[in-house]
Amino acid sequence: MIRIAKTRSFATSMCKAQIAVAKPKLTHLTENGDAHMVDISQKPSTTRTAVAFGRIIFSNPDVASLITSGGMKKGDVLSVSRIAGIMAVKKTPELIPLCHTLNVSKITVDFKTNASSVDCELVVKSSGQTGVEMEALVGVTTALNTIYDMCKAVDKAMTITDIKILEKRGGKSDWGTSV
Repeated sequence: MIRIAKTRSFATSMCKAQIAVAKPKLTHLTENGDAHMVDISQKPSTTRTAVAFGRIIFSNPDVASLITSGGMKKGDVLSVSRIAGIMAVKKTPELIPLCHTLNVSKITVDFKTNASSVDCELVVKSSGQTGVEMEALVGVTTALNTIYDMCKAVDKAMTITDIKILEKRGGKSDWGTSV
């Protein structure tokens, strides 16, 4: 609900429009402020997709080439990180307390290695009554955390950054970069 009211400022004697927007409610809280799991039983089942993105930046210029050449002592960094991201998506309801359990139908984890960073894009797809954004975020952060773990012997000053949802499809609204 939007209300527009005119008020007179005594200092300037000018009329201004003030917009009062109704505060959004957090769906995971009861009216008493207690946490609860949202009831999704009446929501329609639709195909839902979320695309998450994140980046790990290296302070040591040798890290990216060690990753691409397979020179890390712990093994194939991107393959292990891909599996970690997939596993994390499937474990999301165990990590996020009020997250619904989902039947995930597809997970893709793609990496782009640059001279001083690795970008990760993770896509989750499901058919159900609730979105998959949390699963995508947990997956992309876990994939990047795994890169950090496997490379920390060579670079202790890596930075994980730019974690975000790029796109969401299905349910009440679609939004994002390619919607």
